[in-house]
Amino acid sequence: MLLSNGEANKKRVLELALRGNEIAKPEDIIKDPYVFEFLGLPENKPMMESDLEEALVRQIEKFLLELGKGFMFVGTQQRVTFGNTHYYVDMVFYNKILRSYILIELKTIKLMPEAVGQLNMYLNYYAAEINDENDNPPIGLILCTDKGNVDMQYALGGLSNNIFASKYVTYMPDKEQLIAQVEAVLSSNDDTE
Repeated sequence: MLLSNGEANKKRVLELALRGNEIAKPEDIIKDPYVFEFLGLPENKPMMESDLEEALVRQIEKFLLELGKGFMFVGTQQRVTFGNTHYYVDMVFYNKILRSYILIELKTIKLMPEAVGQLNMYLNYYAAEINDENDNPPIGLILCTDKGNVDMQYALGGLSNNIFASKYVTYMPDKEQLIAQVEAVLSSNDDTE
């Protein structure tokens, strides 16, 4: 961002450096993308969701740092039961700043609409059965390899729960890719302002 032209961007970077990241709403805790380079996974090698989950748990301290401020680890494969059918939330965290459970679903493929429906069901369960009176509504995060913006707006639109989808990468992009990503974000911000 510092390399970009324009005083407005430089002022925003300076303000962020002085204030730090302020968290006031669910959107403030979501990154895109998340970088899982610390896992040491080979690039472009297919993996199962359970392998990704296991690798993240083995490196939980680094994963918490990647998630950001206020996250506390609750557990993996947290059971949600409807009738006699059991479902399992991949990873559950609590964010003490937002006073909300954060339910994470790991997907080793692109975002699919059924993942949104599944996570929405888990959020409704947590809101009704797990939350205490002082907790805010739970937040859902789907970590996937690609979120396809058009599909995402339809899949996530109209839901009353806070559900977000973020891409993850298993390695840090090279300098050219990083500059291109920063420029794309900056140009999309300029278009919306």
